[in-house]
Formats: sequence, C-alpha cells, structure tokens
Amino acid sequence: MPLAYDSEFVQALESLLPGLTRWPDSPPIHDIVTRRANITATFRPLRTNRETFPDVVVDTFSIKSYDGADVEVLHLRKKETNNGLPTSAIVHSHGGGMITGTARDCSKPLEIYVHRTGVQIFSVDYRLAPEHQHPTLVEDCYAALEHVTKNAASLNVNPARLAVLGESAGGGIAAGVALLARDRGLTPPLTKQILIYPMLDDRNLEPNEHLEPFAVWKNVDNITGWTALLGQGNAGKGRDVSPYAAPARVLSVAGLPSTYIDVGELDIFRHEDMEYALRLSQAGVSTEFHLYPGVPHGFDLLATGTSVVTRALENRLRAIESI
Repeated sequence: MPLAYDSEFVQALESLLPGLTRWPDSPPIHDIVTRRANITATFRPLRTNRETFPDVVVDTFSIKSYDGADVEVLHLRKKETNNGLPTSAIVHSHGGGMITGTARDCSKPLEIYVHRTGVQIFSVDYRLAPEHQHPTLVEDCYAALEHVTKNAASLNVNPARLAVLGESAGGGIAAGVALLARDRGLTPPLTKQILIYPMLDDRNLEPNEHLEPFAVWKNVDNITGWTALLGQGNAGKGRDVSPYAAPARVLSVAGLPSTYIDVGELDIFRHEDMEYALRLSQAGVSTEFHLYPGVPHGFDLLATGTSVVTRALENRLRAIESI
C-alpha cells in the first residue's frame, strides 16, 4: 500500500489547506527570509490558538551564554510550585529549522505539559542561524541547563530530575545538549531526553521520492537549515561536523540518558530518528520510540484533536512523568 496522509489528518487540515493531497512546494533553496515569513504565518496561529491553563504561570529571565551574550529564558510553572517540594524540570529548545522561531511563539503547546504533570519548563530563546552559527545555538541551551542546575534550590527544582526536550531543530539541539552534558560531566547527570521528530543529521540532503510529496519540511528546507547552521559547503561533508551540531554524527551514544523519540511516517527525519533510536537501544540506553503512520513533520501542531495527536500527547506526557 503506498504512502498517504491519514484521512483524519486531511480532514483536520481542510480549513488550512483545502483539498490537500500533497504539501505545497518550498521557497528556493537558501531563501531564509521567505521561509521565516511562511513558517511564522503558518505555525504561529497553530501554536498560539490553544487552550489556556489558568494554573500555569509564564515568567522570563535572562542568563549569560558561553560568549557573554544575554539569552532570554521562559519559565513555565504551576502557580503553587514554589510552595511545595522541589519538582522535576525540563530545559526546552523550540523548533524552526535552526533559522526561525522564538521561545515565546512556541510556548503555548508546552503549557499542557506543565498543567498535566507539574513539571517546570525552561524554554530557551536561543540565537538563530545564519546570524549565529554553531556552536551558538546548542551552547545557549546548555548555558540554560547549567543555570537551572546551579540555581535549582531557588527555582524549587530537583536537580536529579532534569531533562531536555525539543521539537524538530529543537530536538536536535536538545540531543546536542545531552551530549554536552555527558561529555562535560554535568552533575547530577540528565535523567531523560525527549526528542520530538528531531533534526539530527546534516547528511540528510537527498530527496526521498516516497516522502517528498508529503513532507512539510522538504529536502531544500533541510539543506537551507543545515547550511545556515554550519556555513556554506559544510553540511554533509567529511568528518569535521561537530556531533553537538548534528548528533547523528556522534561516534558513541553510550552513557546518554533514558530517551523518548517520536516522528511521523511522512517526515523526512524518520530514518535518522529511527537510526538514532536503534543506536541508543543497542548501546544499552533505555529507549522508547514511536513512528506515527500517515502524518508528516509538525503533525501535532497541524491537526490538534485527531486521534494520532491525542496518542502522541499521551505518550509524551508519560515520558515527562517518568523524569
């Protein structure tokens, strides 16, 4: 049976893209300005038009990154958090292909995690490529992780129950942060990494004829994002690309925290995500992996309320509760 969109997914998208049988073409390669405008126009309403949870508070504070720059962090927590025992916490990296998005734009979908589990989430407004190339993005997020660890008492966080979370490019950044935490000996070590359709491999540069018609994030978008992060001519080349930028490049995944990964069947990241999950499992890392049939990249934002999104949400909530 050939690949196709899930029928319920198509129905949910009818108001956004009537008569959808394939995803519209992307802007020309390396056209970052148009991509930023298109992604913002499409996804900002989908992220912001969400249920509001009165028991969730969102504050902001600034941290210093590795180069002395100020980076804003959104702090999502339940109102009563400071009155009880220290909670588990997540350092979050938003999606956007390395080139677009803000923590503020992407914060609304995080509120249900806080509401349902009581976890505190620290979402990093990391600097974007190409204005800031590797290692800035991952170092901004690692700086936030260090800040939460060092200030755990004042934040009412249990430092032994810390995780990283990210979607898409943010999932790749979160995986890079987990590698940095392992290699730099973060104490206490991370408890979990939760990677939602993560962007892990700069070598994924050739279109997949089976996936390309359905892909939301297409081959030309992937080349654009990786080139912005790594510089012209570096994506997919040789052995010089840092695994902290492209975690699929890492030689060993041993010693990484318990891992949750999910991805849609019609996502161009599916093979790299499956491979990363397999490597983790083979290295003795407790790994949970889900492949959702008939849905593309960003399916949880595009088709809220569908059965596949409900299943994904419940699986992610269980992963968060396990921190």
